[in-house]
Amino acid sequence: EFVWLSARLLDRHRFAHLFRDGDADAVVEALLAYRNSDGGFGNALEPDLRAPVSQPGATAIAFEALAELGRLDDPMVGNALGYLETITNPDGGVPFVLPSAREYPRAPWWQTDDDPPSSLLMTGYLAAPLHGGGVEHPWLERASKYCWDATEALDYTSAYDARFAVAYLDHVSDAKLAESTLERIGPRLLESGLVALDPDEPGEIHTPLDFTPNPELRSRALWSDEVIDRHLDALATGQHADGGWTFTWKAWAPMVECEWRGVVTVRAVTILRDYGRLA
Repeated sequence: EFVWLSARLLDRHRFAHLFRDGDADAVVEALLAYRNSDGGFGNALEPDLRAPVSQPGATAIAFEALAELGRLDDPMVGNALGYLETITNPDGGVPFVLPSAREYPRAPWWQTDDDPPSSLLMTGYLAAPLHGGGVEHPWLERASKYCWDATEALDYTSAYDARFAVAYLDHVSDAKLAESTLERIGPRLLESGLVALDPDEPGEIHTPLDFTPNPELRSRALWSDEVIDRHLDALATGQHADGGWTFTWKAWAPMVECEWRGVVTVRAVTILRDYGRLA
């Protein structure tokens, strides 16, 4: 009921596809409204970034949605990869946000230099679903080298960088190297304090379920059954009276909060389903 009442059209179609045998084509068609002529995505597909112009963050969300459908062979992907080639730095990485965002409303954290550096968060976010879907492309080869190098240099000061380094390792095709890297970085990640092992920890937190939203992922080995069960219990009881879930980062505008709640509600029920908590 919350999804039908409050979520964006895109997320209503995603929910229908995931839980009501809805048509995957409806999700693809909804995504088209966020696509720009340069092949990238914008138009507040990333709710905190209201710019109509293409941005890597919105493009990553499009890849994630198409991967969820098993539709990474859609022509939109090839066009978006062409767009990414135009904004990628010489080291193979993609900036967190492009300067074109400055002209539009956005969350306080969407700030950028005139010549923004590469971001492990954003490059890993873009590359992970493509690897998971078996996409092959020259852009992905260069981005993958950047992600490997940046993961090796990870300083464990940013939970977001760590999350998307783990997401990259969960999906990259070289399983043996990814598993050994996860085994090596796992203890440092746990010691860093970036992961909230206590689901009741206040503030903006990053939980094991944020890092490992599906039990089939390689990173599931990082967490004990006890920790995962505790966070699943907390996620299940975190549903609000209106039927939806909410988030722990700052809600800076009413419409943004409404849109994000639709996104995280679909995500919450998907995690609970994948971990066997839904009938």
